[in-house]
Amino acid sequence: MKNLALRLFFVLALPLILVIAWWFASDSSTDVYWPPLRTILTTFPDVWTGERLRDDVLPSLLRLLAGYTAAAVVGVALGTVIGSYRRVRAVCEPVLEFLRAVPPPVLVPVIMLFAGIGDTMKIAVIASGCVWPILLNTVEGVRAVDSVMSETARSYGITGPARLRHVVLRSASPQIFAGLRQALSIGIILMVISEMFAASNGLGFTIVQFQRNFAIPDMWTGILLLGLLGFVLSVLFRLVERQVLGWYHGLRDTSRRSS
Repeated sequence: MKNLALRLFFVLALPLILVIAWWFASDSSTDVYWPPLRTILTTFPDVWTGERLRDDVLPSLLRLLAGYTAAAVVGVALGTVIGSYRRVRAVCEPVLEFLRAVPPPVLVPVIMLFAGIGDTMKIAVIASGCVWPILLNTVEGVRAVDSVMSETARSYGITGPARLRHVVLRSASPQIFAGLRQALSIGIILMVISEMFAASNGLGFTIVQFQRNFAIPDMWTGILLLGLLGFVLSVLFRLVERQVLGWYHGLRDTSRRSS
């Protein structure tokens, strides 16, 4: 109980300090672009009503989920193949290094040409940015599979899909989750950027509309909501990661205690 209270204190202390600092720093502000935090918090429930959450936030989350899932499937599948075969890796590595150096927002106009301006374009933009950290981390994770473990599995007749599932993917899963964690924050950024181009709903579209209509406190509430959304998704991701990688964290804790 004491440890839990201490952890909560460490988690909440800095955000509380920042909110208090923001409150007092903006309290007497008369700058129209820098409204007091009190005004933003008062405006928040009036802006983000149930109807707006359904019409703007839900479509954004569904696009993020679709793009992120597509990137995860493609990234893990391709990463496993590339990481498993040295010659495939040698052929693909220069192309991967080139493609991952291209900033995903630059691809938005190109993807619009092929996918139009509907949801397909936004999902494709999110997937095109999220896939790289997942793919590259999967490649590194598969490359780093312990050769002794791999040979032992082979000697016990564990081959094919069973070897892939219980040896390769299981060993690479910490690295894969590291890529998934990086991709999540990239996905949120690309979700907003893609909705700023030729959209009729979504968080990015709504924030831009507030800015164009000079509704500055409303715009700040959108930015605040994005931050909260990122925080909640990060917490959910950590919970899933803890559940799936329980064996890995247990192994690390045991190693720390014994050292």
